[in-house]
Amino acid sequence: MPGTLCGIPFDTKELTPFLRPGKKLSVKPVIHLSGNWCDVSVDGKLAVRTVQKWWQGGADTAYFLGSQTLERVEKSADAGRYMYSGWQAFGKTEGCVDEKYGQELYTGVQAYGSDHRDADAMKRLIVSFTEKVEKSDVCDSKAS
Repeated sequence: MPGTLCGIPFDTKELTPFLRPGKKLSVKPVIHLSGNWCDVSVDGKLAVRTVQKWWQGGADTAYFLGSQTLERVEKSADAGRYMYSGWQAFGKTEGCVDEKYGQELYTGVQAYGSDHRDADAMKRLIVSFTEKVEKSDVCDSKAS
């Protein structure tokens, strides 16, 4: 397991239980103008996806996650800045604002291909991931 996912440092100890057993791990970035996805596959099957997406400013994490999943995500932390369940989590960065387009940067971690469920681990993953994104070039590239 690499120590970064598409350029963002990641806690592999927390992520590993969400990966299915297999022989070949691959990490593929998907880059769009509105954000970046990082797909982690095991033996060619999507296991985990991380998301960094520019979204309308002033929205909350609950509104953003509605565009990312149809599943209910009811747990929250830090006054709703982070929302999570046993297999997916979403966050809102602080200070990553695209002034030109009035957008803020949001994050997500989804373990599509895993039967493992651990809400506490997902909370730790999204908090850590969001903090790392805030310190990354992705945030710096549009933040004022």
